[in-house]
Amino acid sequence: MAKQRIDHDRLFKELLSTFFEDFLLLFFPDVYEHIDVHHLSFLSEELFTDVTAGEKHRVDLLVETKVKGEDGLVIVHVEHQSYKQRTFPERMFLYFSRLFQKHRRRILPIAIFSYDERHDEPSSLMIQFPFLMVLDFRFLTVELHKLPWREYIRRDNPVAAALLSKMGYNESEKVEVKKEFLRMLVRLELDEAKQRLLFGFFETYLWLSEAEEIQLRNEVSQMETKEAKQVMELIISYEQRGIEKGIQQGVKQGIEQGLKQGIKQGMKKGIEQGRQKGIEEGKIDIAKKMLAKGYDVDTIHELTGLPAEKIEQLKK
Repeated sequence: MAKQRIDHDRLFKELLSTFFEDFLLLFFPDVYEHIDVHHLSFLSEELFTDVTAGEKHRVDLLVETKVKGEDGLVIVHVEHQSYKQRTFPERMFLYFSRLFQKHRRRILPIAIFSYDERHDEPSSLMIQFPFLMVLDFRFLTVELHKLPWREYIRRDNPVAAALLSKMGYNESEKVEVKKEFLRMLVRLELDEAKQRLLFGFFETYLWLSEAEEIQLRNEVSQMETKEAKQVMELIISYEQRGIEKGIQQGVKQGIEQGLKQGIKQGMKKGIEQGRQKGIEEGKIDIAKKMLAKGYDVDTIHELTGLPAEKIEQLKK
């Protein structure tokens, strides 16, 4: 089966538009100090056509705001880049010039590089002669893979929590990175929608195997009692959402099978039989996965509703 393509730009746009102030505060505190965060509005996407290359490019994030103590509006342009591109500074300048042509305002350009390699990205574009500097275009940058993740785990910042998944950790540190992410999520005490956004972003980029998930649970259980309980509740709540999603998929598949059976056996009876079969199969599939992750029979029974005897049979 083909690997599902990740829409990196959409994920980053959703994260940064939800937590824009936190983004500035985390990476550009000097900018944050000068920006009037009480005046923020997100502009519609801009679509530019590169006539020479024959390509269309969409600007990732445009934020209209003010500089403190000034009346005029300014625009912050944030561009996310998930792959290396030799001509990226040129692209940033083209975006800048076209945005300026349209809005006629001061524009602050920022680039975020998220690919999984260490690379020294330029942050300027210069055009000059021996006798004249024609252009000295500069933009702010964040190179995530260069950032030491341990330096960000004590910052109660939702953007830092999500972006731990793209910082400079190695394979042997994955479990520890996720554990620290969960601890940050507990401390942040966000509403469910924002918490779900961060959790979904993080797990898109940092995925643990079943063995690593078991190691994570073991390490969490050794933490201080109150914190361990909160983190474990967080893990279980998201796994339960996965269970519910799995059951819903089972119901859907069951109904589809029931519709086919219903043509021959009677529509209503076929749908109901398919629905019940789908729910049961969905619960069994989830129970097997939970057993593989080390859950005990009582917990699985509580979360899936399967009889304890049935779960014991699945262990064999």
